[in-house]
Formats: sequence, C-alpha cells, structure tokens
Amino acid sequence: MTSPGAQRVLDRAGSGVSHGHVPRAVLTALAPLAWGTTYVVTTELLPPGHPLFAGLLRALPAGLIALAITRTLPRGAWWGKAAVLGVLNIGLFFPLLFIAAERLPGGVAATLAAAQPLVVAVLAVPVLREGLSAWRLFWGAAGVVGVGLVVIGPHAAFDGVGVVAGLASAATMALGVTLTKRWGRPAEAGPTAFAGWQLTAGGLFLVPVTFLAEGAPPPVDPTAALGYLWLGLVGGLAAYVLWFRGITTLPVTSVAVLVLLSPLVAAVLGAVLLGETFGPVQLVGFGLSLAAIVAGQLPAPTRSRDGAATSRRG
Repeated sequence: MTSPGAQRVLDRAGSGVSHGHVPRAVLTALAPLAWGTTYVVTTELLPPGHPLFAGLLRALPAGLIALAITRTLPRGAWWGKAAVLGVLNIGLFFPLLFIAAERLPGGVAATLAAAQPLVVAVLAVPVLREGLSAWRLFWGAAGVVGVGLVVIGPHAAFDGVGVVAGLASAATMALGVTLTKRWGRPAEAGPTAFAGWQLTAGGLFLVPVTFLAEGAPPPVDPTAALGYLWLGLVGGLAAYVLWFRGITTLPVTSVAVLVLLSPLVAAVLGAVLLGETFGPVQLVGFGLSLAAIVAGQLPAPTRSRDGAATSRRG
C-alpha cells in the first residue's frame, strides 16, 4: 500500500505537466467523458422510471467481471476500506444523484454535482494534510459557474430536498475520491482489481436500495440491453478502472476537476443527437469550464525564492 507520505511525494513529482502527467490526465479524463453519455443513453435506450436499476447494472456486473479477470480479493483491513470506498464512490453517490435528478431540472442537478472539485480542495486539508489552495478554489468555483451557464435554463426551479441530495452526492464522491488518495492502492491489486472491489461493494449496497425503491426490474428489450451493456462495460468497468488509476497516480485536485467534462459531454450530445441548441451564454460557460479543467491540471503559481530574494534586495 502506498503510504500518505510517499503518495504526497509522488503528487509533487507529478504536479506539473511533465513526467507523464498529461498522458495520465488524458486517460483519466476518458472516465468522465464516458459518464457524460449516461443521460442520452438513459433517455433514449433504457426503460423509464428505473434509474437505480441502471446504476445497479452499471456497477455490480462490472465489478464481478473485474474480480473474475483479476482473481484478486482484498486482504486484511482492505475488506473494510474497499467497502467504504465502494459505498461512497458508487453505492451512495448513485441514489443521491438520481434523487437530485428527479427533483431538480437536469441542469441544476449537474451544476450541484460540479461542486465536487471545491469539496475535494477543502477535504484535502484535513484528510491529506495539504494547504488550502486559493488557485484550486478559484478554478473550482469557475468550473461550477461555467457548467451552470451551459446547462441551467432560464426557468430552472429549485427543490429543497433535491438541492440537499445534489450537494450530498458531490460531497459523498468527493470524500470517496479523497480517501482513495489517502489510502492509496495495495501492492497486490492492480487498477482493474481495485476498481472491481469498489464496483462490487457499491453494487451490493445498491441491490436492496434498488428493489426497495423501484420494485421488480423492468422488461429488457434489445435496445435496452445495448444501453445497459454500454453503461456497464464502458461507463462502469472501463471508466472506473481509468478513474481509480488516475486518483492513485495524479494530484487529487487535478483528477477532481475532470468531472466537469461529464455535464459538458452531456450538453454536446444533447445538441448533436437531440437537437438542443447552444446560445452565446452556453458557449461562454463552455469556455469557462474548459479553462477550469486545463487550469486544474497545472501547478498553482508560486513566487520563487530567487524572485523573493531579489525583491528584498531591491
């Protein structure tokens, strides 16, 4: 297992744009890009009224496939850690996100979920012993504003329960991401096994929640089967392997800001496939969100010691 101290050394070594940071960030970004297809797949291919069942099929089969491929189970304390991470990153996150999506306009729910980078920047202080970064807070807030400009319509309505659920979903996944960074990944587990542990734990948590909330599963025709396969294999297995690999090899705030790609992809697919349009405000928000994502991959600017010494001598 990577110790917190060793992991911080790795973070500092990879905090810039050199030494493989960019290729790892690009690979990690494929995860939220895949998650951005969830809205159009759900609305166009899946039976309505069963979002938790879709979440269950996105998590549990993918986790079991990963375990079958790797044949690696947690050891010792990692049984508990994997369960905690799986519940935070998947098991609790999915229901809270779906509650927000049901009670709020999609744009409002997406904007609340986009607050995750801000929460990660704050949680990194007590959990990872990192300093509070004004740079990360600024660009995290800019990303939320940008996503809001892209996806919130002029007649958006706010529901108290929905807002709480949306913020709780962002906080839940942010805590899961931060704890994943703190605990690292055990030496005996590769990225696929590590993702499999969490997907399985989150999926098992979702089994009773899904059937209590939604009852019997819906009938699955060939179109729905294609949608569930996409969500499970691409949005589940492949995406989470890349996501958890990125968390353990990149600075946690750099990974967190990549989630802004998900609502942007959903908006682009809505425009291309569903005939939705982008106005000037949406284009400004899109540019602001992309700027926040790029800035999140850069080290926070600092004054050099040489510069500070020169200014003192002057």
